[in-house]
Amino acid sequence: MSDNMEEAIIYAKKYLEDLLSFFGLNTDVYATSDEEVIQLNVPSTHLNGFLIGQRGENMRSLQYLTSTALKNNGYSHTRVNVDIADYKKQRADRLKGQAEEWVKQVKDSGESMDLKPMNAADRRVIHKLAGEYGIDTESVGEGRDRHIILKPGSDKDN
Repeated sequence: MSDNMEEAIIYAKKYLEDLLSFFGLNTDVYATSDEEVIQLNVPSTHLNGFLIGQRGENMRSLQYLTSTALKNNGYSHTRVNVDIADYKKQRADRLKGQAEEWVKQVKDSGESMDLKPMNAADRRVIHKLAGEYGIDTESVGEGRDRHIILKPGSDKDN
């Protein structure tokens, strides 16, 4: 299975590099994986703004295209995370800082808190962080309205 993941990583890296070359960007994409997700990091260039797009739209499109190309070529590993100039990483770091405040508030007050709707990646960051602090989380709502409720931990053993 691991060699299969290796092949998928190599394919995804080359696919994204080819895609970027259409926009006149010849750069090396840094590719790794954690369990089931292929991480593709594009270094910072003069095209950052364009490649990221408004609120990360273009970056998500590159991610979708790469994932679809893997599917269409029969790879079993098709989950891809594309980051450009550490945009997502910096965002996740900011979100973690914010989430720590919220978690502390819930811990201190003993009351649940509804967070604003956020995308799946952001929700994952919050679930993980809340778990580390012994706070329970629940995702509620559909589509764009999907959000997390932080709840005081029931002190169950994890």
